[in-house]
Amino acid sequence: MILKIDKLPVRLPTPAAPNANAASYVQELLGGKFGEMSTLMNYTFQSFNFRGKEKLRPFYDLICNIAAEEYAHIEMVTAAINLLLVGTTERADRRYAPDNAPKSPAPLSDAINFRNSDHFIASGQTALPVDAMGRPWTGDNVFSSGNLKLDLLHNFFLECGARANKIRVYESTSDPTARAAVGFLLVRGGVHIVAYARALEQLTGANVSALLPIPDVSNKKFPEAKIHEDKGLHRVLFRFSPEDYTRAGEVFKGPHPEDGGELHVEDKIPEGYPWPDFPEEPQLSSPGVDPELIKHYSKILG
Repeated sequence: MILKIDKLPVRLPTPAAPNANAASYVQELLGGKFGEMSTLMNYTFQSFNFRGKEKLRPFYDLICNIAAEEYAHIEMVTAAINLLLVGTTERADRRYAPDNAPKSPAPLSDAINFRNSDHFIASGQTALPVDAMGRPWTGDNVFSSGNLKLDLLHNFFLECGARANKIRVYESTSDPTARAAVGFLLVRGGVHIVAYARALEQLTGANVSALLPIPDVSNKKFPEAKIHEDKGLHRVLFRFSPEDYTRAGEVFKGPHPEDGGELHVEDKIPEGYPWPDFPEEPQLSSPGVDPELIKHYSKILG
């Protein structure tokens, strides 16, 4: 069962202007091979399929808590994409023509210049479970081998690959909304990288933390990530359950591999922030057929 809370894990700024191309880049962090859909579904299925829970309970609890947080990340990235798409297209007459002018026959014509046409054809200028090129997310991205060591190694690789993509998206746009979302993901994804490194170390004795960070750049280089690290958010694993998954702290402990601060589990769900209010997009025909447009073309054809 899932406890769903109507909040976002971070406050996202409202864009000064719509930015459909930035939205298409952020889509990679939602529905790409290394996106939040992949992290959620990998850890969710690994938790569903977990064998030997009593013997390996701390590792099970770790995976379950991280899986729950990934659901929140999907919501947050989706909200960022929606914020970037709000107001992308308008009827031309609303901006330039008199009030009595006929409506534009092609109100979505501006969308031809944007990278991801699915945002304007397949959805109402909203997020989809696709990557930056519009390719749909697929269950082929889920890895659940039945071997804990192999699954943890895959998860470590998945989170490091996700981190590389986040940095590239950050470097592809200067949009404050996109960068706020990416900065938060860098910090929280970094927690998951450290968690899986600790799990592998405890399970095998290998010094996985010596590999970090991958890529070789600190989160503190990104202002939108540094504000969260300054609060210690990179050293905290949250327990996303009122009563269960209590033993993750047996794995997530010790010094942080980059700054030496103590890792710890907080037995609470973060308070969160309100969802932004997305206005209607009347150019998408959601209120129904435009009677003025029909009247205008009836006169021409009649």
